[in-house]
Amino acid sequence: MLIRDYDPSDEMGWVRCRTLAFLETAYFDNVLNQKEHYENPAIELIAEIDGQVVGLIDIEYERVERSVCSRGKGLGGMIWHIAVHPDFSRQGIGRQLVDSAVDRAKVIGLNRFEAWTRDDLWVKNWYEKQNFTIVDSYYHIYFEGAEMNQRIHSGIPKLHLVNAFAHYVGEDIDQFKTKNKRIHQCVCYEKKL
Repeated sequence: MLIRDYDPSDEMGWVRCRTLAFLETAYFDNVLNQKEHYENPAIELIAEIDGQVVGLIDIEYERVERSVCSRGKGLGGMIWHIAVHPDFSRQGIGRQLVDSAVDRAKVIGLNRFEAWTRDDLWVKNWYEKQNFTIVDSYYHIYFEGAEMNQRIHSGIPKLHLVNAFAHYVGEDIDQFKTKNKRIHQCVCYEKKL
């Protein structure tokens, strides 16, 4: 396996790898059809086996404190994407991507990584195994069907909302659990470098 810098010619492999990896998570419907580009500098790495992209990590990093990350002191990096192709999971690829990114981040002068993800237990266990700690959270709530009609209304005549995605930062999450089937805790992990 080779870990190297992302090249624009890797975009289709990057998209395929990310899409397939995310299908097995609570982010299954967060499908991208092209690679994200960043306003700030980024560490963008891929893991490659026999010419195939089998893993990726994208970390946008700060030149000014708190311009990318949501917390902390000093310069940090936000992990926007980390994924391993499911046919290559459990081979240490994710860990090696993080380790390579840490080496580069230290040279740049970063002191931490931040990553936001949803509440999949296996994802939580993986982050904790990589020495990330939970530092914050809120909720992602999807409203559909009857739940939409009871909770969310448009003030625009003749506009009928069918689905909605919302961030809930309050403490009373139980009020949404009666009929809503899709509520995820969105968790912030931090890794000190």
